[in-house]
Parts: sequence; structure tokens; C-alpha cells
Amino acid sequence: MKKFNRRIYKNPLAIWRDFRHVFSRRPLIRKTMSGELVSEAFRERLMVTVTEVNGCRYCRYFHASEALKAGVSQAEMEEFMAGAIPENTPPEEYQALAYAQHWAENDAQPDPAFAEKLRATYGEETAEAIHLILHMIRVGNLLGNTWDYILFRLSFGRLGGERGG
Repeated sequence: MKKFNRRIYKNPLAIWRDFRHVFSRRPLIRKTMSGELVSEAFRERLMVTVTEVNGCRYCRYFHASEALKAGVSQAEMEEFMAGAIPENTPPEEYQALAYAQHWAENDAQPDPAFAEKLRATYGEETAEAIHLILHMIRVGNLLGNTWDYILFRLSFGRLGGERGG
């Protein structure tokens, strides 16, 4: 049988921790999602970056569409989908996107020095908004991948194993 190689939720405690992180920041959600702290295009770039690391096909499809609507170019999307941070990334966003990629690759356990640099660059509130976005997309990615893992197991590897789109 083929191997399922995407990150999933392995236990209810992990799901609980991620949900608790997001919902404990409800006041910040509104400011973050309204574009007050980060633009819609920046938010979608962050989400696509994390999604490409985690490989959730559902989030990839949805957030690629949302990114295009928010003004991210098709050329940028192709670079994101190849696992790279696009060359023409706005300079003020590059560090956050590199951080997002590092954060996702390290299973939401970033190097503390990198996290501190994020706060120093963007300020406490915007850095917290960036972390909130990363946690929100992680929840979606891991739930989507967990669903695919269930399909994969129930179908003996015939369904749910596709990565990305």
C-alpha cells in the first residue's frame, strides 16, 4: 500500500491546542480578517505558503482562488505552488512569508530567534496577527489532511492520497 505522507492531527489534544489558540484570540480575528493589520493579499500569501508546506488539497484550491481575487498574480501563484516564495514578493512581506514557511516546516515550532525577528520587524500586534493567520490555516490544512488520511485508510490507498491539487 502507498504511504500517506502529509501532516495530520494524530490526537484530539493537538486539535484542541490549535483551536484554543485561535479562539482565545477572537478580538484579534476581526482586526486580522478585516485587513486592518494585514492586507487581504498578504493574508492569502501567508495562507498559501503554509498550505504548500502542509499539502492540503482543499485549502490549496480555495486559497489559490482567494489569492487571485485579492490581487496575487498567476505567476506568483505558480511559484507558491512550486514551494517557493515568489521573486516579486513585496519586500515588506518577504520576511513574514519566509517565517511562515519555516513555521510550517517545523510543525508550528519555529526557531525562537526567528519569531523574535518577526516581532521586531512587524511589531507585536501585527506579528500576533500573522501567527493567528498561520494557526488558522494550520487548522484547516491538518483537518483536510486528516480527512484525506481517513479516506486513504478506508479505501486501502485508493482515495485521499493526492497531494496538492
